[in-house]
Amino acid sequence: MYTFIIFIHVISAVLSIGPFFVLFPLLNRMKGKNKEMIDTSLEVFQAAIRLVKHAGHVLVGSGILLVWQGHWPWTTSWVIMTIVVMASSIVFLARAFKPNIREFQAGSIDLDKLIKKLKSAVWKYIFLLLIMLWFMVAKPSLW
Repeated sequence: MYTFIIFIHVISAVLSIGPFFVLFPLLNRMKGKNKEMIDTSLEVFQAAIRLVKHAGHVLVGSGILLVWQGHWPWTTSWVIMTIVVMASSIVFLARAFKPNIREFQAGSIDLDKLIKKLKSAVWKYIFLLLIMLWFMVAKPSLW
């Protein structure tokens, strides 16, 4: 059973980070397009974010099972740091994408500024996820 949970955990990790790499070409293609194409691209962007969120739920659930089944103490430094980075990524995800898209739809920012903000947010989120991935794979003893 433990091996199956590891498999689910790895697949959900891939689904939590993979869609972000598809978003870069999508954002690049938005430049100079008509409103209908931009709206469609933003819908695809938001669908990718939803996929990442749901994969994150599976990732957290399977992670909890792995810590429990693997007899890792919750006070282990890499477990604590993974939780800290995970909480940070949840807060970041809630603030990074939807508010910027709403600003654009309200006419507060132009398309170029939106694309720049979204690209920056995607890179920052990928960085957070890679830090978390490093903690889970390397399991460093920090204290």
